[in-house]
Amino acid sequence: MMKQFIFYFHLVLLVFTFSTPTLAQSPAEAPKPPAKPVPATPAPAPAKPLVPSLPQSPMTDSSSNQDIIKILRAKSFNTLIRLLKTTQIINQVNAELVTTKSGGGLTFLAPDDGAYSELKAGYFNSLDDRQQKALIQFHVLPFYVSSSNFDSLSNPVMTLASDKPNGYQINVTAYGNSVNISTGVVNATLTGIVYSDKTLAIYQVEKVLVPLDFSKPKPPAPAPTLANLNAPKSDKDNASAEDGDQGKTNRATSGANTINLISFHGTISVFLGVALVAAVTIPV
Repeated sequence: MMKQFIFYFHLVLLVFTFSTPTLAQSPAEAPKPPAKPVPATPAPAPAKPLVPSLPQSPMTDSSSNQDIIKILRAKSFNTLIRLLKTTQIINQVNAELVTTKSGGGLTFLAPDDGAYSELKAGYFNSLDDRQQKALIQFHVLPFYVSSSNFDSLSNPVMTLASDKPNGYQINVTAYGNSVNISTGVVNATLTGIVYSDKTLAIYQVEKVLVPLDFSKPKPPAPAPTLANLNAPKSDKDNASAEDGDQGKTNRATSGANTINLISFHGTISVFLGVALVAAVTIPV
């Protein structure tokens, strides 16, 4: 009995030993196809500047050196500097730059000395104080425009002189590598970048931008209303009217006296003529 048990035990052990590797083996997985390379997304091309850079333009990314007078003095903008100071617009521009530094910024379209020399002699002095200030403010946009973003502006474009919805505006046209400014009186091109950072941009413009508003006729004086015509006259007006009536009376009396005197002199002359003829014809 013990021998049979040992025999069967070895038989089971032998079967289990030979069958275990067979059960442990699994069919080999099919090889995975190689992964296709993902094409890299090309980096966007930098925006092309629409305004060329001037030689040695003081361009910087720092906003701590925004001295407009100092920047303009490095170029041929002596006339513009003088006008900024005499009209005191430089104070307004600096104040605007400080208040808009967090979001808006400023864009200055600066005519050089050659542009001002093309104006008619004495033109600036022929303007009144309000127009002189408006002429300088007309060259400042109350927001920052980079050299590659002029084509994103919507016309008409407001300026620092725009004190009403339709006043003192310009039209900007950007095409190719050029930016054109039109005022309705002057067409000019931006010839180069004078200065540019993240909040202040100064561009050289080839002409002084004369506003169309300077050429618009002044509105006529309002016609007198019926109430003004029927309004009672003042004492001064009544006195003037009485003086006028008295003057007419005096002139009429003087005219009548003159006619009577002429008639009297005519009668005397006739009488003397008759007496002289009688004296000659009557014999002595």
